Amino acid sequence: MIVNAQNIKEILATYTETEFQKFTSALIPNARPIIGVRIPILRKIAKEIAKGDWQTFLREAPEDTYEEVQVKGFVIGYVKTDLDTLLPFISEHIEKINDWSLCDGFCSNLKIVAKHKEEFLEFLLPYAKREEEFSQRVVAVMLMNYYLTDEYIAQTLELLDGLKHPGYYCKMAVAWAVATAWAKQREATFIYMQDGNNMLEDWTYNKAIQKMLESYRVSDEDKLILRQMKRNKEL
Repeated sequence: MIVNAQNIKEILATYTETEFQKFTSALIPNARPIIGVRIPILRKIAKEIAKGDWQTFLREAPEDTYEEVQVKGFVIGYVKTDLDTLLPFISEHIEKINDWSLCDGFCSNLKIVAKHKEEFLEFLLPYAKREEEFSQRVVAVMLMNYYLTDEYIAQTLELLDGLKHPGYYCKMAVAWAVATAWAKQREATFIYMQDGNNMLEDWTYNKAIQKMLESYRVSDEDKLILRQMKRNKEL
């Protein structure tokens, strides 16, 4: 299958499923128009594009639908190149992210970050200070995916603590990241969650605890502790 900027719409159209389109549209509010192509198919298409002239595709392919933008994000994650070549494309793509699925799919697929954590963190830091909700969500999801390590946990928790966008999708990403931090870096996160050690608003703090309570990676003993740590019981 040869995919390029000129035929991507035609190719995606052949995989459209009406019922899946309805399901996905309900699941992803405020997305670009959704035509209803499943994620595994989008990944398969992106892998093929990544083997060829991917730079031309990223520059010229249309971005009218959710699927077209999602494919571009996956292509960036699949290409074999160096980080310096990729960073301008990453930066440009972040500007296109306007829903949680585009954010999370892009971040989880950007495996090159695991090999260049320090350089990428420097690139990521300015996005933590931006006012856009999904710029801050990108930071939270990237930290959750790649920086919950012994070396970075202190800085990660500090950065998560500083993400203050009031939007639901930013707050939920912070809660999700903190909950995952508990599972992977329990001691550091336990200290962080104590009164006076964080600036999480009550909703985000409690949502993080809720996710910890739902996680199979958190022990039953810890769940007893966490239930006592919840703030304002009305939230």
